[in-house]
Amino acid sequence: MPALTGRIVAPTYAAVLRTPGAWKFYFAAAPAKIGIAMTGLGIVWLVHGSTGSYAAAGTATGGFAVAEAVAGPQVARLIDRFGQTRMLPVTLLVHATMMALLIGLTVSHAPLWSLVMAAVLAGGSLPQLGAQTGARWAYALRENPLLSSAFALESLSVGVAFMVGPGLVGIVSSSSTPAAGSLLATGLLLAGGFLLAVQRSTAPPPVRPGQHGSSKRLLHKRFAGLVGTNIGIGLFFGSMQVSVTALAVSRGTPGLAGPLYSITSLVSLIAGFAYGARRWRTAPETQFVVAFVWLAVSCLPLTAVHTPLTAALALTLPGLAIAPFQTLSAVLTESTVDSAVLTQAFTWLNSGGAAGIALGSAFAGWVVDQHSPQYGFVVALAAATCALAMAVTVKLSGR
Repeated sequence: MPALTGRIVAPTYAAVLRTPGAWKFYFAAAPAKIGIAMTGLGIVWLVHGSTGSYAAAGTATGGFAVAEAVAGPQVARLIDRFGQTRMLPVTLLVHATMMALLIGLTVSHAPLWSLVMAAVLAGGSLPQLGAQTGARWAYALRENPLLSSAFALESLSVGVAFMVGPGLVGIVSSSSTPAAGSLLATGLLLAGGFLLAVQRSTAPPPVRPGQHGSSKRLLHKRFAGLVGTNIGIGLFFGSMQVSVTALAVSRGTPGLAGPLYSITSLVSLIAGFAYGARRWRTAPETQFVVAFVWLAVSCLPLTAVHTPLTAALALTLPGLAIAPFQTLSAVLTESTVDSAVLTQAFTWLNSGGAAGIALGSAFAGWVVDQHSPQYGFVVALAAATCALAMAVTVKLSGR
């Protein structure tokens, strides 16, 4: 396999943000991404505070996640068709209305079925901000070598959001009322979303009437392989969440579960920043395969860990592959699908990841219950291996 080669270009990120209008939409979307990262856990606090049941909270949150995964691409199709500046305010208002309904129902201690239904409606209307900013980067930098660094910068902002958001919603909801976290999440999403919506100059143009057939490009086997890798990476994340938590609990240190799991995310942020600061000469398809080879290999030490300390050391390794994967996934998607369906394409990747997390958590939980946390890490290894197989199909499929 060819070695990866690249050279460091210090001003890369500065050059990306000097793209006309780029820093405005990048930083405008930042609070909205934090709000999105807070929303799922906020619903857990909200529903548990009303019902006193984690099972009920899990049911509502599961409904929210499934609705987001299923409806997200359909909402993205409308955004591609009519444009971000027209559709984003609509989706923001619908989502805010559904969240207000959910909060009102929890305050009045409504039946569980109504809470789940409101959560489903909130998930189905959640604006896909990451996909929309990704489409803006592609529109501004198409066929520009800086595009890869722009996607790396985008991946960095999402990673920071998902490190800050869950902790923030926990602090706010535990120190105030269970509804406070959801209110803050929705407020951040509305503020950032509307700031993004008013920036018309960087928004991709709506699909022209003659471009409807371009949606068939999403059926390309190369793009199917990219969705498959995202499902695989979701399976990996879902199984890792369960396995790391089970290991910490089994060793009598449940409080270490969160910090242990965050190690991979922290390493991923650092690796992503370094990756995006290079101009890589190796083809993206080859880099994609190499990232998954590393991810699979890095899972092997996890199957042998027995203490939190050894787990902490082993958990640094997978993070080196995560951020490059996210950037390369965006780069390869942009080069594969028609620009008219790019928002849909990015949303399908997100949906694949979300579906994988749900399946991975459920299966790994069953395996851990039947055996031990180490077997959960074996599930993560299997998921990484499946994702590697899909990455190989992406490389072999061509454009």
